[in-house]
Amino acid sequence: MASVSNLFIIFSSLLLLSLSLLNTCLATSRTLSALVEQQPLVLQYHNGPLLNGNVSVNLVWYGNFSPAQRSVIVDFLNSLSSDKAPKPSVSSWWQTTEAYKGGRRSVVVGNQIVDEKYSLGKLLTAEQLIALSSKAGGINNAVNVLLTSADVAVDGFCMSRCGTHGSGQNKKGKFAYAWVGNSMSQCPGQCAWPFHQPIYGPQTPPLVAPNGDVGVDGMIINLATVLAGMVTNPFNNGYFQGPADAPLEAVSACTGIFGKGAYPGYPGQVLVDKTTGASYNANGLNGRKYLVPAMWDPRTNTCKTLV
Repeated sequence: MASVSNLFIIFSSLLLLSLSLLNTCLATSRTLSALVEQQPLVLQYHNGPLLNGNVSVNLVWYGNFSPAQRSVIVDFLNSLSSDKAPKPSVSSWWQTTEAYKGGRRSVVVGNQIVDEKYSLGKLLTAEQLIALSSKAGGINNAVNVLLTSADVAVDGFCMSRCGTHGSGQNKKGKFAYAWVGNSMSQCPGQCAWPFHQPIYGPQTPPLVAPNGDVGVDGMIINLATVLAGMVTNPFNNGYFQGPADAPLEAVSACTGIFGKGAYPGYPGQVLVDKTTGASYNANGLNGRKYLVPAMWDPRTNTCKTLV
């Protein structure tokens, strides 16, 4: 029979061995956790000019837009720099751009050109997008936005993009431009999600569009994306991550995130209108409601949502 002292020695040795194994397991667990921990999202500033101060947004309406559709989009643009809407508001979303170099960026709607006769046809190339957007005329601290109706096809539309922005040159100088198309009759599952069933991935029920128009409410999401990209990376040497010809920008770096808890196929927790059942996360002027995407916040290196 082992003595009490021998049993104590054996017990102590076993205890020390167990503690050693436990510490090893904990250290391994911490190491594995560190390996899978998501790294902060950082958009580098490439020292180029940004758009700040009063930024005029000039519009070119190409194709068939109803007065109701135009008012949804114009109200959104006017809401970006207005403090008259209740929070969470479109303007509180836009204020995140103030955290980028240059400070405050106030948006005003400038010239509006209407091309209802499809002057360049219903199939547009990238070069024609620049030519059409240049008709709006803005140069200094202005952006020209070309909006195409649901019956207009654009090179690359639906296959690789729902909108885009860049810069062009005319007789007056260099200008920033953007294009956004209405995807309703071509690819709403890709360019109007989450208001339409997605083409790929989890087939979650679509959200109800806050302005009753899946195509135009989808355009608002894509317009918000390119506008944030234009003011923070107007000439491909501002804020972005990755290659300059295919950058992740202020909003495109946060694709698919609209509320807390978002993951691929799920937009996150958003607000729901008790009367219409429509989903939104931002209030606008004239009683409008909108769904705006998350924007990268340089103060926290995270994708910031309103709700």
